[in-house]
Amino acid sequence: MLELWQTEWCPASRRVRQRLTELGLDYLVRQVPVERADRVLLREHTGGETIPVLVVPGRAPFVGEDAIAAYLDACVPVPVGAVEHRVKAEKARRRWLEEECRCP
Repeated sequence: MLELWQTEWCPASRRVRQRLTELGLDYLVRQVPVERADRVLLREHTGGETIPVLVVPGRAPFVGEDAIAAYLDACVPVPVGAVEHRVKAEKARRRWLEEECRCP
């Protein structure tokens, strides 16, 4: 089972979650504390404090959005419908920003 060490507030983590979903991959989410000093479990399991991290059984952890994307590009075929999923997600996000976000 893939494990994604991440936080909800991290834009790179959000993009990795979206990519894993587009690819139809099941994964376990591991929430990481905001403060680096509190990331004890992350350090124990991945050897670092940086997020996002994708842990793949039998492989060294992939640290950072670029490393995760490179691994997924090289090892996971893009399923039918992945592009459509991304387009729909982008439309939904734009709609949310336009209609519901109370951003300044």
